[in-house]
Amino acid sequence: MTTESFGLAPTNARTLLAAIDWAAHPLGPRRAWPAALTDQLDNLLASPESSYLVWGESRTFFFNDAYMPILGPRLDHAMGARFEELWADAYPSVEPLFLQALGGQASRVADMFVPMARFGLPEDSWWTFSYAPVFQSGAIAGVLCITNETTATVQQATAEQVARDALAKTESSLSRAQQAGQIGVFSIEIDTGLLTASPEFFKLFGLPFAPSIAATVIEDMVVADDVDIISHAASRASQDIDLHVEYRIRRPSDGELRCIERRAEFETDEAGRPLRMVGVVQDVTERRNDRDALFRLNSTLEATVVDRTEALLLHENIIQSDVTAICAFDTDFRLIAFNKAHNDEFFRVNGFYTKLGDVFWQLFVPEQQDAMRQQMARALSGESFTVEEEFGNPEIDAPRWEIHYSPLRNASGAIIGAFHHARDISARLRAQSELEVAREALLQSQKMEAMGQLTGGVAHDFNNLLTPIIGSLDLLQRRHDFTEREGRLVAGALQSAERAKTLVQRLLAFARRQPLQSGAVDVAALIDGMSELLISTSGPQIAVTTDVPPDLPNALADAHQLEMAILNLCVNARDAMPHGGAFHIAARYDPAEPDLLLLSVRDSGYGMDEETRQRAIEPFFSTKGIGKGTGLGLSMVHGLALQLGGSLEIISEPGRGTQIDLRLPISDMIVATLAAPHIAPSPIGKGRALVVDDEVLVRMMTSEILESLGYETVEVGDAREAERLLHAGERIDLVVTDHLMPGMTGAELAAIIAERWPRLPVLIVSGYSDIEGISPEIPRLQKPFREAELADAVDIATRLKLSDEHPMASTGS
Repeated sequence: MTTESFGLAPTNARTLLAAIDWAAHPLGPRRAWPAALTDQLDNLLASPESSYLVWGESRTFFFNDAYMPILGPRLDHAMGARFEELWADAYPSVEPLFLQALGGQASRVADMFVPMARFGLPEDSWWTFSYAPVFQSGAIAGVLCITNETTATVQQATAEQVARDALAKTESSLSRAQQAGQIGVFSIEIDTGLLTASPEFFKLFGLPFAPSIAATVIEDMVVADDVDIISHAASRASQDIDLHVEYRIRRPSDGELRCIERRAEFETDEAGRPLRMVGVVQDVTERRNDRDALFRLNSTLEATVVDRTEALLLHENIIQSDVTAICAFDTDFRLIAFNKAHNDEFFRVNGFYTKLGDVFWQLFVPEQQDAMRQQMARALSGESFTVEEEFGNPEIDAPRWEIHYSPLRNASGAIIGAFHHARDISARLRAQSELEVAREALLQSQKMEAMGQLTGGVAHDFNNLLTPIIGSLDLLQRRHDFTEREGRLVAGALQSAERAKTLVQRLLAFARRQPLQSGAVDVAALIDGMSELLISTSGPQIAVTTDVPPDLPNALADAHQLEMAILNLCVNARDAMPHGGAFHIAARYDPAEPDLLLLSVRDSGYGMDEETRQRAIEPFFSTKGIGKGTGLGLSMVHGLALQLGGSLEIISEPGRGTQIDLRLPISDMIVATLAAPHIAPSPIGKGRALVVDDEVLVRMMTSEILESLGYETVEVGDAREAERLLHAGERIDLVVTDHLMPGMTGAELAAIIAERWPRLPVLIVSGYSDIEGISPEIPRLQKPFREAELADAVDIATRLKLSDEHPMASTGS
């Protein structure tokens, strides 16, 4: 099936290449193309890097899949076009480098500016690319370009530099303002008493600068007339204290008596408990002296004027010295003060500046005005609170803000306005969201690991259960004359046990206890063998059809893993069709892709939008909801395809179903077939066989088969007992041992035997196909097994010890 079946445009460069009538093209038919061109095209189409090739005097343009998004609307006519005509807008910028390459000089540029008009309008773009000449019989026949667009990176770097310059300018202005105004900024942690302050703070108190010190140090070194110094205020945070005070100190550095003004507030937690005191201090000695003089001259009118003046000055100092966005407004919602940070941030998200006298809530976009007005009204009613809201023009930027509101009172306690502090917390929220996603991904990974371990353990136990069943049925079938009906019953039981064995192998593959074993796979036979399983998995409401020609070439794959991939795709299709539908699986060979076999799975389900389609192969991404999927199905199939050297492509639209195209490498090898089991194995043994297994039934059945092969058997239940028996001098001519047992494993027993009794044959039997910690030279057999399989494995083990390097000898000496 092609992408046109779903009404979609071609989705790969090979399809575009095959659609051109090359006989009418200046290059001529493809069969007449030179080998140098076809080799370059093969390399180009297989490359994951965004690349294009310009060939011959016709300057014919070729490109690969990774380059397709760059073409935009040019895609439908780009393949085979003339290079400078196709990219007429960008060609003048790259022409010098292109001509150098045609002259034999390769080049590479980084972040080069190239004006373009890919989508009909002029645009600025930046690119990192290289040009290299391509040779044919020693002469330059074309140019190869590997290119990547870096527009976003360049623009981001430019924006970040502008932001850094602006921040540096702001910080410099703030520092100059603090130094000029003799303003110190501080905060004190209530629980620990830790003081953090600016250099100007320490300078005001005549102390050496220390960014963070215990607040009690201030109390020990500074003398305050009213003893209400900063640390004292912090220690009484739970009491009702005046946070706006003036007091006198005598500086230890010069002994001078100075007047300090402190303006502060408490930051509290959700329960209203104070966490820290934050504020500013200023040396107001001269201003205090002036005020005292004015007071002496006019104790009534002048005092009132001074109070009003000092309040306005202090508000201005606090606002301008804070790096957060701060604004103050009166009872008519009009702005009466704001700092530079506030105006800059407002411009960033709205596109214009504020000015004093503006009705603040009216400056926002209509859908945000009511929320802003309600918050301002709460503050003007006397409430202090913190909210998180999105504000800003959505067409520019609407970040999420943490905004703290407080009322503004005059000396008599009457509310004359309010102010707020606003911080952009979008980056912090994004980081928290990404952390939650990572935690959920880790949890899902841990669940899958636990499920894999559980599945592997269950499969191992099932192998132990199946071993005596299959072995006993095999012995019964070989040794007894049954009636026709009895023979059918035994054969049916044996067939069911073999199917259970196959199921257990698939469980082991899911648990990743089976290594990837690539080889030639007959895809037609594999799908035919899975037909019943696919029908039962899909359910009665889904029609399952196949279209697989019998003469397909063999694919290079792991048969068990490929079965698991097809089954995963079947389950995904079933979940996308909860009310029934059609599920179709097809395979075909396209001469245009001579090295690949295409396996397609199509359903008539919901389909995917573009965002979902792009993310579908991400690990842990799922649209099925919590508890209904791990998000690993398509990821596992995609990983299998890449591991084998193939690819996976998703073609889907909402309401039009989904098609998964799995491309697998073609194998020239012959499909391996299992040799038919011996009908009646002849006795091959002589001497005594030691059978080691902690499962009684497995041990008993293994001994029974060995005795039928001519051995006398000795049974023990664990490897330690086997080691003690060998040390006691028992004559043993063969050891057949399980691998996973309590105390000592079969691999560890085999290592001891290899060291102490190197001529004694050992065969390890395990419920897993991969056994860690044992030399691959030691023969092994996977459970469950038949008589013939055990006979073959024993024969291999004994013949290895009968080789020239290991002459057979008794172990009883």
